[in-house]
Amino acid sequence: MRFAPNLETMDAPAIDIQEIAKQHDLEVQRGERFEFGANWRRFLEHLNEERIRKAEDSLCAMLETRSLEGKTFLDIGSGSGLFSLAARRLGARVHSFDFDTNSYGCTRELRRRFYENDESWVVEQGSALDREYIESLGKFDYVYSWGVLHHTGNMMEALDNASVAVADKGILFIAIYNDTGSQSERWKWIKKTYCRLPGILKTPFAILSILPDEGKRFASFLFKLKPLGYFRYWKNYTNSRGMNRWHDIIDWVGGYPYEAATPDQIFDFYKERGFQLTKLKCGGVGLGCNEFVFKKSCESERA
Repeated sequence: MRFAPNLETMDAPAIDIQEIAKQHDLEVQRGERFEFGANWRRFLEHLNEERIRKAEDSLCAMLETRSLEGKTFLDIGSGSGLFSLAARRLGARVHSFDFDTNSYGCTRELRRRFYENDESWVVEQGSALDREYIESLGKFDYVYSWGVLHHTGNMMEALDNASVAVADKGILFIAIYNDTGSQSERWKWIKKTYCRLPGILKTPFAILSILPDEGKRFASFLFKLKPLGYFRYWKNYTNSRGMNRWHDIIDWVGGYPYEAATPDQIFDFYKERGFQLTKLKCGGVGLGCNEFVFKKSCESERA
């Protein structure tokens, strides 16, 4: 089942949703884009209070606060809507948007479940590459985009667009894939290949793609004479963002478009735009995401 945008709702955007949905679906059909939302839709079936609290805790840890009461929060590429929900539960007024039709639907579904008809949580379908749209939203105390901007097809433009939504002295929290050179290039090919395969071949291909890493993991448990520990790892797995293991794998293997950057590249990019790095999480991430929290200087300081 696909989530169909409802143009009659109070949170319908002042943009052409049907045109955005058409563009998204066309890119998926061409094998140019992974259906992140379809994966998130399956993930919502397993969403529970524990995963929501993990999302809240990870958000608070990086933002170094226990409350967002009275603050505004923009979620660029809201995905399942989990972190929009977390921000709303922490007291923020939230604006969520995603390019993916099903992700848009997932976020709307979470709002329906937990904050139906709540005017402090707006959900729209939009693109991180649409600067005019982002500028129309105004300025936010917090702008959040975890593992999204490198999937737009033009990461640098998306990074720049995200910066314009941050208020003076506001916070920008992003996560971007770490550039490991040839290894990143190899995974770009894997992701592109996955998206171009017929549906029936995608799951076998994903399994083959992660088999080397999973084989090493199983071998480490076997070496410790605890082979059952590997299966417990799968059963009990939830990462700091509330994901389970299989959805995490599909999100990784299929995640195309795909770009990456070194920490220095991201740091220099935002320094030029008047942002100061306040928190960085990048040690030992391998191909994963480096996490950055920036604070935007006020206009007078940038002059």
